[in-house]
Amino acid sequence: MLKQLEKKYDPKAVEDRLYAFWSEKGYFAPKDENKGKESYTIVIPPPNITGQLHMGHALDNTLQDILIRYKRMCGFDTLWLPGTDHASIATEAKIVEAMRKEGVTKDDIGRDGFLERAWAWNDKYGNRIIEQLKKMGTSCDWSRQRFTMDEGCSKAVKEVFVHLYNKGLIYRGKRIINWCPHCLTSISDAEVEYEEQAGHFWHLRYPLKDGSGYVEVATTRPETMLGDTAVAVNPNDERYKDIVGKTLILPLVGREIPVVADEYVEMDFGTGVVKITPAHDPNDFEVGKRHDLEVINVMTDDAKITEDYPAYAGMDRFEARKAIVKDLEEGGFLVRIENHAHNVGTCYRCGTTIEPRASLQWFVSMEELAAPAIKAVREGDIKFVPERFEKNYFHWMENIRDWCISRQLWWGHRIPAFYCDDCGELVVTKEDGAACPKCGKAMRQDPDTLDTWFSSALWPFSTLGWPEDTEDLRRFYPTSTLVTGYDIITFWVSRMIFSGLEYTGKAPFNTVLIHGLVRDELGRKMSKSLGNGIDPLEIIDKYGADALRFTLASGNSPGNDMRFTDKKVEASRNFANKLWNAARFVLMNLSEEFDADSIDVSALATEDKWIISKYNALVKDVCDNLEKFELGVAASKLYDFAWDYFCDWYIELVKPRLNDKGSDTCRTAQHTLVYVLSGVMKLLHPFMPFITEEIWQTLPHNGESIMVSDFPSYKIELTFAEDEEAMNAVIEAIKALRNRRAELGVVPSRKAHVYIKTDKKELFAAAGMFFEKLASASAVEIAGDDFDGADMVQAVTFDAVLYLPMDELVDRDAERERLSKELAATESEIARAEGKLANSSFVDRAPAKLVEAEKEKLAKFTEKAAQLRQALAKLI
Repeated sequence: MLKQLEKKYDPKAVEDRLYAFWSEKGYFAPKDENKGKESYTIVIPPPNITGQLHMGHALDNTLQDILIRYKRMCGFDTLWLPGTDHASIATEAKIVEAMRKEGVTKDDIGRDGFLERAWAWNDKYGNRIIEQLKKMGTSCDWSRQRFTMDEGCSKAVKEVFVHLYNKGLIYRGKRIINWCPHCLTSISDAEVEYEEQAGHFWHLRYPLKDGSGYVEVATTRPETMLGDTAVAVNPNDERYKDIVGKTLILPLVGREIPVVADEYVEMDFGTGVVKITPAHDPNDFEVGKRHDLEVINVMTDDAKITEDYPAYAGMDRFEARKAIVKDLEEGGFLVRIENHAHNVGTCYRCGTTIEPRASLQWFVSMEELAAPAIKAVREGDIKFVPERFEKNYFHWMENIRDWCISRQLWWGHRIPAFYCDDCGELVVTKEDGAACPKCGKAMRQDPDTLDTWFSSALWPFSTLGWPEDTEDLRRFYPTSTLVTGYDIITFWVSRMIFSGLEYTGKAPFNTVLIHGLVRDELGRKMSKSLGNGIDPLEIIDKYGADALRFTLASGNSPGNDMRFTDKKVEASRNFANKLWNAARFVLMNLSEEFDADSIDVSALATEDKWIISKYNALVKDVCDNLEKFELGVAASKLYDFAWDYFCDWYIELVKPRLNDKGSDTCRTAQHTLVYVLSGVMKLLHPFMPFITEEIWQTLPHNGESIMVSDFPSYKIELTFAEDEEAMNAVIEAIKALRNRRAELGVVPSRKAHVYIKTDKKELFAAAGMFFEKLASASAVEIAGDDFDGADMVQAVTFDAVLYLPMDELVDRDAERERLSKELAATESEIARAEGKLANSSFVDRAPAKLVEAEKEKLAKFTEKAAQLRQALAKLI
């Protein structure tokens, strides 16, 4: 017995049930029978365990799910591997904040106590976003779910650290790093976001010790002058050659500092004299190394002035700035203040202004690692879609600096380096502890943890078992497509590429599909501060997951941002309802004994061949679009075909045949309906998995689930060009008649005789019932060559001229009266406009735009009057 669908589609009654069905059947996992076939692998960009589902996640995972469902149905050996990221800075901040509310600090409970809390927090909240992703319909293989701090990933991290250290590519040294005074940790260059801020140039006077004068320097951060250990001039600058080697007295501090000559100084910038603060500026640090200058750090970890400067000790850096400038002015050292807008680095996590500071940290030497990563993209081993994002990648990689990988945090992968406090020995090992190779005493492990991105960089292969030679690694690596946003090309994509090449000898993926941001309807980035964030779970609850997914997919163009509005989701919900109603109609018009055997081409009517040929072309287009990652284009084509061609045209065209129960023509229409509808459900399944599964299950079919059915393929034998052209001619004629009737204001219920003058007499004669049903024709007659259609309304297409008797469409007397009134009103407007334009005062004094607008109105009214007179003439 054929199943029937409920009257209305209710996503809440369908989605959880179907997701549980797919999960229980094991459809998300790779099939054993597919071993040896071409693999298609996606690793999920692991969301933070602190995260809650937002629109960025929804878009990212919708695109991935479309690709993996498509490839799964195409018979590939597919794996979509999920997992989460430990997110050192974000997670530690959450836990510290929770502890603050309890009145507890990290120091109060110690490292072990803090880590106990962190793991408990992960156990409680870490899977929250995974469960939310499931509400989207994501078909990840949850049995392979990974975590960046699980045992396997941790082993891979140690393996990589030791490998790079032994190769001389990881080192520990004192260098200028980016320090976040709020997060209390170093961050990498990629984690610094620059924003333009209004600031100042403070011009200061530094006196020479010998009393012979002074030099003028300028700075945007006067508080750092406390750490100045020199001023520099260019060795080729004739203005200052006599003072090179002399000594200055640092204002407020009294420190004696030298004047050094260095090529770094630009002679034509400012005064050509630069203050040198090696501890608080990366360029000054390099100058300091060249001239063996002292490195003096003037700030604490939370950016307060140190105790070495009693007048300012304990002041926040910005508070100290004001006090220092005041004292400089009172001491006669402030020359002038100049407004200056400049880019300031901020922490990508908390937005705090970064403080460059000299610090002993661990670094990865990047030059050797970057070269093959640049080459892989340059030579096409890895492609960016769209290609323009390669420029971002190359700019970053070709100008890359050594990567600071140590973080002053407790949550994360602890650096596998050990120190002997007695003899100063350093040991780097994969083991959990170490004894000093010189004195045999137990060694102290480095307290710092690794940058979160250090472990994330290994994600495509560590999750598959590397460094072990596992079956999954051999079967699914390299992965296929990485789907991610353009905002983490530097953070993550670049690091995965050089990591994959260095540790596995293979590029980690062949394609990087870049998507943009989901913005609000005004084009603004969604943020807490603006209060314009949209919760995907609320959208799912209101409209269903399919509506959200289809909205995100249809609005997507690789690399471009999209605007999200409720109206777009409503349109997608309406599309789902349209599909549901079409499926209900088809099911209600199938006989109980209906058997979905193969299509008998010889029995097909012209309209059947038309829709099958259109569908066959759709299959080809959608497959081509998906292979080119044009997911939004594919979604639009599916929408247009399903709504327009199938629902609004084909179903209406075959309704008369369906009423002829038991006839051959009825059975052929039924087979065509089922064939095309089933195929459309398969094409749409990657985009709208829930409703397509529910509909497909009610249609006559083979197999357990649409999810593991075969994706449609283009069949040359189902292309019927002549029939498609013929039916297109009929449809265009019907559209022309409808439009003409609408122009005349004729209601559909008013029937009229239709005369058709055409060279395709057989085609239009056979299509008579279509005109009667769809163009309100009372009868259809093929006109002879001598037919002139005098006094009749005409509609013209490329293949026919169609005539409608005016008397059958309108009441002549009433229409004549209506047109006469409209003509009188139009002539009144013409007279008004002519009078205005004849007024020289208006023409000479009014703005040119107003005069031109009045002329345009007159032209339009004149044209309209001519049309009305012509229409009236036909009624006489």
